[in-house]
Amino acid sequence: MSVSVVIPCYRSAGTLPSLLARLVPVLRDLSVPYEVILVVDGSPDDTWDVASGLAREIVAVRAIHLSRNYGQHNALIAGIREARFDVIVTMDDDLQHPPEQIPLMLAALEGDRLDLVYGVAHEEEHGAIRNLGSRALKTCISGMLGVRSARVISAFRAFRTRLREGFEELSGPHFSVDVALSWTTTQTGFVHVHMDRRRHGRSNYTPSLLIRHAVSLLLGYSTAPLRVASYLGFLVGIFGLLLGASVLWRFATGETTVAGFTTIASMVALFSAAQLIAVGVLGEYIGRIHSSGTGRPTYLVRERAEQAGSVAVAASAVGVGAHAGGGSGDR
Repeated sequence: MSVSVVIPCYRSAGTLPSLLARLVPVLRDLSVPYEVILVVDGSPDDTWDVASGLAREIVAVRAIHLSRNYGQHNALIAGIREARFDVIVTMDDDLQHPPEQIPLMLAALEGDRLDLVYGVAHEEEHGAIRNLGSRALKTCISGMLGVRSARVISAFRAFRTRLREGFEELSGPHFSVDVALSWTTTQTGFVHVHMDRRRHGRSNYTPSLLIRHAVSLLLGYSTAPLRVASYLGFLVGIFGLLLGASVLWRFATGETTVAGFTTIASMVALFSAAQLIAVGVLGEYIGRIHSSGTGRPTYLVRERAEQAGSVAVAASAVGVGAHAGGGSGDR
């Protein structure tokens, strides 16, 4: 089982050397062909200098520099499409995902029972607000997007490279690796792993960014908001009929006064709110259609760094050809 490890990198100049110092020995001990793909997602610091230096120093490491910051999932897709081996492992760059836990995930993929394995922490490693936001996001993915494995979703994943064939044509600026993977297999499992706390800096996933990501998932992969707008219009319509019946009853019984302004104003405000909500939801969908139609890319590679023949060297260590991916293809 050959392994490609994909790591999106952003503001991680201080952690990458330590991460690679731990990761490479773990992969070497597996005695299989391996490679490490560092995808620098337009980081404003010197992360690219560090990543490219590691790629030129370590034979099995490749570094890819995106032309701007596209977001974690887009950077992951860039790395996934570059992977050349049987299994792809994705992990964060901040040392919260211990490389020593990778063999546990690969062991769970042995045989044909599972195609995708998530590494789930014994205890949530983030603060209370971040953990609450993550749980809400997973509930959203599970309930509205129909991803049954959403409760165990983690950025620490191992999956068979052939799964990418199910979303290789997907493009555009809005991407979710986990939703795309859910389209390709239901053979999903998880293993409990030990997670470390972040040692440098702060997480880039703020509560506001989690909310934006949840909205992006809903609008990009589900029609649930459109149904909600329809249900809201239906409920408002029922309320309007009841309100109209009440006004007619008051008129028939002689209770109607000249004022009447409160009723009319309430009805106008209520129906206007429902219309604006529906128009807003439709506008978001139309905006996304427009964004896709303009050909906005998922990502764009600025430059690459690697040693010549690095993948072949890594593979030849155990006597396997560079394209050990079983038909996954060299991109």
